[in-house]
Amino acid sequence: MQIVLREVHDSDLPVFFRQMNDPEALHMAAFTPKDPADRDAFDAHWERVRATDAVHRTILADGDVVGSAAVYGEPGEREVTYWVDRAYWGRGIATAALRELVAQVPERPLYARAAADNTGSLRVLEKCGFRVTARASGYAHARGAEIDEFVLALDA
Repeated sequence: MQIVLREVHDSDLPVFFRQMNDPEALHMAAFTPKDPADRDAFDAHWERVRATDAVHRTILADGDVVGSAAVYGEPGEREVTYWVDRAYWGRGIATAALRELVAQVPERPLYARAAADNTGSLRVLEKCGFRVTARASGYAHARGAEIDEFVLALDA
């Protein structure tokens, strides 16, 4: 399977919106928008983030839009985030996409956060060189509760 990152196109947004409304994926990601089904809020979010210096990419697998990946935030505090359609989980797509993303963004350190029980995402991050640096807790809208999370860092 060929994994490619490219600029986000307007036509990708309906796919991202659908992907972010999968109940199982929302539960696993945990830290999601308050109401992922609010299309106006989704569109406003993407309009805001696309106007920043953040690096946003669409993940393609054999030409199909299967997710997104980004680096965002203030210099010295920039974080990575990614979302892969649940139908494609377990195929190495997130790992390949994140490796490519961090290769495109040479700035270090980069940070990531993941729910402490999201073993799949933690495994992806660790395969890409991120290491757990702290444990924290935060309110997870998708779970309606405060949960534990890990903070990870990718240094030089």
